[in-house]
Amino acid sequence: MTLLLLVRHALTDATGKRLSGSTPGVHLSEEGRRQARELAERLAGLRLTEVLSSPLERCRETALAIAERHGLPVVTVPELEEVGYGEWTGHSIARVSRTRLWRQLHQAPSSVRFPGGETLAEAQRRAVGALEEAAARSPRGVVVVVTHADIIRLALAHYAGVHLDLFQRLTVSPASVSAVALGDRIPRVLRVNDTGSLQDLVGRERPGPTHGRSRRPKGRAEGRA
Repeated sequence: MTLLLLVRHALTDATGKRLSGSTPGVHLSEEGRRQARELAERLAGLRLTEVLSSPLERCRETALAIAERHGLPVVTVPELEEVGYGEWTGHSIARVSRTRLWRQLHQAPSSVRFPGGETLAEAQRRAVGALEEAAARSPRGVVVVVTHADIIRLALAHYAGVHLDLFQRLTVSPASVSAVALGDRIPRVLRVNDTGSLQDLVGRERPGPTHGRSRRPKGRAEGRA
């Protein structure tokens, strides 16, 4: 059984205000750095196999705080990047919320393609594919995946069997942990949007392969700190 810990990046100055999307140079705020350190402590009791991250800085910075605590590298995985919002990237939520497409997005999200961007179904497929590859590499391990709110909600909807049009009923807060177990006949969603103790997950994980023998995903590894 693989335990996937789906972590939303910690706070930035734009969180909740702007669709940062794939905008480069969006870093954690001071509060976000504090959240990342606290998150690393919350995960300290688990024996991690890998730490994977979206390529964007806010995710890598959150992932590095966790990886440093465990002496692991952070491996960036392009398929874990934020939803491709296209022309909406960088716009304020107040601005896009006045559009007809925004209303459609909340009524029937599966029917929407972001202007010049991707559909939610496309984002879901690439993210779930990356998670399945991670589980295959660590069939008895614990894998931390640091990514974005919509990517996590789409993944949780997939594993819970929730239709894409209902995925926005799931809440995923900054620095929260959602847990999914794979490999035990059916996927099992163990946590959603958890910001408290994870101690009851200690012992669910089993020793994975040694780091020297485990296969690494395609992507760029951040150095250990």
